[in-house]
Amino acid sequence: MNAQDCLAMLREMKDVAFATVDEKGNPQVRIIDVMLVEKEKLYFCTGRGKEFYNQLRRKPEVAITGLNKEFQMVRLSGKAKKLPEQKYWIDRIFEENPVMNGVYPGESRYILEPFCIDSGDLEFFDLGKSPIYRENFVFGKAKGAAAGGERENGKETAKESESGNDEKKGFWITEACIGCGKCMRVCPQQCITKGTPYLIRQENCLHCGLCFESCPGQAIVRRGE
Repeated sequence: MNAQDCLAMLREMKDVAFATVDEKGNPQVRIIDVMLVEKEKLYFCTGRGKEFYNQLRRKPEVAITGLNKEFQMVRLSGKAKKLPEQKYWIDRIFEENPVMNGVYPGESRYILEPFCIDSGDLEFFDLGKSPIYRENFVFGKAKGAAAGGERENGKETAKESESGNDEKKGFWITEACIGCGKCMRVCPQQCITKGTPYLIRQENCLHCGLCFESCPGQAIVRRGE
């Protein structure tokens, strides 16, 4: 699994939720088609008369979420960029998505504007297996800006070292651990292993916070804090 695989999954899902904010800062979400994915870039389009278009122009930060039939979810956050060479990209999009000809026949297609997300953060989350599995990635320019893997309990976490994602989510167990094992017993995914201190397998963690609330020694903290 890598960033391109996650983007390809969004393309395969096609109809995914795009979230933006309006002029008052209120969240807005709608279903938008992912029209094209190539070279770690995601392409879509929308009409110039739509509020979605105006929101993208005012504040280009977007969040995208899709879920397939296997209960595998992909989340993306990044900036949407309006592309130059509008007619070229709209024609490309229509070639890859011929059903669009029935919605915007003939020259009416050029009311659409093409957008690209070429940099951002991705999360893959598989709820269809036990224990659950998650993995984070960055792509595009964000990849160069991100730091390396997090050092947790004195050891670098392999998954984040590979992905380069510097966004810390979930929880980890500090040296204040008293070794009582309560966190391991209450974990719904059984993703905590015995050690000094105990260790949370981040790729299987739900981020539910039950271990955090249950720890008698307050040895579990939110990552990044």
